[in-house]
Amino acid sequence: MNSTITAIAAGLATALVVLGGPAARAETRVDAKADWSVFRSDNSPRECWIVSAPKSWTAKRGGRDVTNKVRRSDILLMVAIRPGENVKNEVSYTSGYPFRKGSKVKITVGSDSYEMFTEGEWGWLNSPAEDDSAVAKFKAGATAILTAVSRRGTTTRDVFSLRGFTAALKAARELCK
Repeated sequence: MNSTITAIAAGLATALVVLGGPAARAETRVDAKADWSVFRSDNSPRECWIVSAPKSWTAKRGGRDVTNKVRRSDILLMVAIRPGENVKNEVSYTSGYPFRKGSKVKITVGSDSYEMFTEGEWGWLNSPAEDDSAVAKFKAGATAILTAVSRRGTTTRDVFSLRGFTAALKAARELCK
């Protein structure tokens, strides 16, 4: 578990530095709740987030399994809290590859699903209302499955555990009061 959390932390720092996000400033991993890590920015404005890596993933191209042939960088599902911007549940995902231009990421939790818009290697839900709805489903669910298509046409399916999600989000919210 610790090696997974360390890998998540390193991946998150790398990914966010590239985008100029919270890791471009000082960040601290402050807690872990089962499969989710809790982070906070050490500078102003205050920002906290939770992050997890997938428990498993597969890749298919042309109907054939190419999982062992595909190279991806860090794959992360996150929820950010930025009180100064009135953001409480911003769901984002980085796939570890550039998405096909104009493609969508499908998130499935139980029988519910959502679509994320994409840019580069990142995906986001379309509105704060969708973020709130997805977070409610994450709290009640066991897994979140994210399906996406790479620039090269490879379809990936990432399976994230939601074990510890609610406790991690609560801890992050406490940090960012």
